[in-house]
Amino acid sequence: MNRLTCLLLTALIVLISGTWCSGKTSEETNELLTNHPSRLNSAPAAYTGTVVETMNTSGYTYVRIDTGKEKIWVAAPEFQVKVGDKVKAPQGAPMKNYRSKTLNRTFGMVYFVGKIGVLEKEQAAGLASSDHPNLNSGSKGSQQVPSVVDFSGITRPDGGKTVAEIHNEKKDLSGKKIIVRGKVVKFNSKIMGTNWAHIQDGTGAEGTNDLTVTTSANVKAGDTVLVRGVVAVDKDFGSGYKYKVIIEDAMITVE
Repeated sequence: MNRLTCLLLTALIVLISGTWCSGKTSEETNELLTNHPSRLNSAPAAYTGTVVETMNTSGYTYVRIDTGKEKIWVAAPEFQVKVGDKVKAPQGAPMKNYRSKTLNRTFGMVYFVGKIGVLEKEQAAGLASSDHPNLNSGSKGSQQVPSVVDFSGITRPDGGKTVAEIHNEKKDLSGKKIIVRGKVVKFNSKIMGTNWAHIQDGTGAEGTNDLTVTTSANVKAGDTVLVRGVVAVDKDFGSGYKYKVIIEDAMITVE
């Protein structure tokens, strides 16, 4: 038995043990116990995506996750989830041509995991998949402006850029200092040792109209600010979360 098969069998044992400990056994559990290791394929890494289909059996929840690149079925001990939720699943034990007697359905491939996490609702709203980390986790303070924001009077600073320009020119601006003016639409304090602000200036479409800034400064949602900092591109924080563009360690002046 090779090392990968051992690891996948260990994952299955943990999953099944958790189901027993919860007092729930089912045909799904019995099927897992009787499946031969040859049914196991190489397991993918952790993934994040949007639930496009979900169903429950006795003790298990199945979700079909759209990762943006593919749609995959994942099953975990029963939990509450609905279509449209953003979820995060760890590396799982894959079962090819898995037959669920309870659902009377055969899955070409389904990955069994110990737990599927449902991400914060405000993270999922209006944000592109895997673009923003879960900034509410451990936050000591979170502020957000209403959905309708007045950007009148927000102008490009001398020698500076607009939010849309920073997104569109991110490759050329990577590693360079920039100046941008905008309105703080969201602020989270003391996460991973820094403060996080989202600024907008009324430029750009969805996906290019919001700029994330890390800073030691304290500002409030609704403040008009002048931001000076360095552009970073494809900043990866792990767990499937990364920024396509972010301004790091910025100096922020409230105007």
